[in-house]
Amino acid sequence: MLSVVHGSVRREAFAELSSFRMELYAAMPRRADALFELVDAVLCAGGPVVSLPELSLETVHRRGHGAMYDALAQGRLDVSRLRWTLAGLRLPRGTDRQISIALDVTPWPRPDAECSPDRLHCHRPCRCDGVRQTIPGWPYQVAAGLGGGRTSWTGVLDAVRLGPTDDATEVTAAQIRDLLDRLRQAGQWREGDPEVLFVLDSGYDIVRLTWLLREVPVRLLGRIRADRVMHHPPGHRKGPTKGRQPRHGEAFRLADAATHHAPAQESTSAHDRFGAVVARCWGRLHPKLDRRGSWASHEGELPIIEGTLVHLEVEYLPGNRDPKPLWLWHSAPDADSHDVDRLWRIFLRRFDIEHTFRFFKQVLGLTRPRLRTPAQADRWVWLIIAAYTQLRLARPLADDLRRPWEKPLTQEQLTPTRVRRGYPRIRRILGTPTREPKATRPGPGRPPGRTTTPAPRHPVGKHPHKRETPRP
Repeated sequence: MLSVVHGSVRREAFAELSSFRMELYAAMPRRADALFELVDAVLCAGGPVVSLPELSLETVHRRGHGAMYDALAQGRLDVSRLRWTLAGLRLPRGTDRQISIALDVTPWPRPDAECSPDRLHCHRPCRCDGVRQTIPGWPYQVAAGLGGGRTSWTGVLDAVRLGPTDDATEVTAAQIRDLLDRLRQAGQWREGDPEVLFVLDSGYDIVRLTWLLREVPVRLLGRIRADRVMHHPPGHRKGPTKGRQPRHGEAFRLADAATHHAPAQESTSAHDRFGAVVARCWGRLHPKLDRRGSWASHEGELPIIEGTLVHLEVEYLPGNRDPKPLWLWHSAPDADSHDVDRLWRIFLRRFDIEHTFRFFKQVLGLTRPRLRTPAQADRWVWLIIAAYTQLRLARPLADDLRRPWEKPLTQEQLTPTRVRRGYPRIRRILGTPTREPKATRPGPGRPPGRTTTPAPRHPVGKHPHKRETPRP
């Protein structure tokens, strides 16, 4: 019986992978053969991708390195169609079948590319002196579905490059709206299902995101700084005189335990990596906003944005590090409407996207090419996403091709690296929709006597808009 079920799973996985490859090929209106073979070369390479010309030497890449660079420069990829295709694939889910999606930004460092436009100062840890915290490059915000347990797999759904004139919070809100609409149209989420949960790290203005997405059926969970000050709902006005009702209640200082009243929920559990974990939550807390930064141009009275605070205390951290206080913001204001123990466990699953970023860069070569224009970089990023998606779909078809010193893994435990080792065999069974390359002759080269002008240099950083409201 198990063999029959296993065979059925493999047939379904083969059909889904084959269908995705055909959709990917159809989403390449220009230079489709060269782009598609480039993806196959990334998947079938014997080791980590170190350069694009090396990929042209792979057996599955039947064209030269010139055709490869021409495809990245002049090819075309229908990103909108590819986004809809990704939304229709099976997604990793938790035990409660809720869709949890992690959002995070990963930089493509381009510190020496003075001729490349739209570069920003990207946050990146530096091991040289510990002082330099930013590097010029292209930041990409990636959305990936999370599973319910420990895994190095995520379901990448979208990627957006942040530009010099973009408001990061506005771009994030638009990305969440579009992604939810695609999931609804694909039948992944229906009315009555648990609301889609988006998990964010501390780099996001999650309070403003809660306000921008107040009419969208999603929940937000993200980390906030441990020095923030929240407020309880206001009580009735005190004193005999009449006047305006207070807008903010008693202060709740995250760094001052004396201002913390009894939590609405408290749970204690054991974790194999953190020891004893104590989670507490308080509901209906809000920050006191002022007309600065993103709220400077807000029309009318500043809103009261209520949410739930979750405080996490752990016994120890891996590597004998001192545990620091961890505070989470959940966009649902009612603290009794969710399980506090489940929230912090979902937040831990957010770090699965870090495994995806590491695999993108160290194995698939996400940041290896030295492309000049942002359009070429966007094209390469989506090719890497398409390659990773094929590995995820091929997981039930792969064998455990482990090294002699590696531990054996079951089918459910296979990592992206081990699935990639067996992908050449799967690719031979799948075949390819690309056509045979035509015989060509070397081109004439650059015309004699022609001179080239130096490429323009572009500054690094934001292009701020003019302030519409005067400073107070």
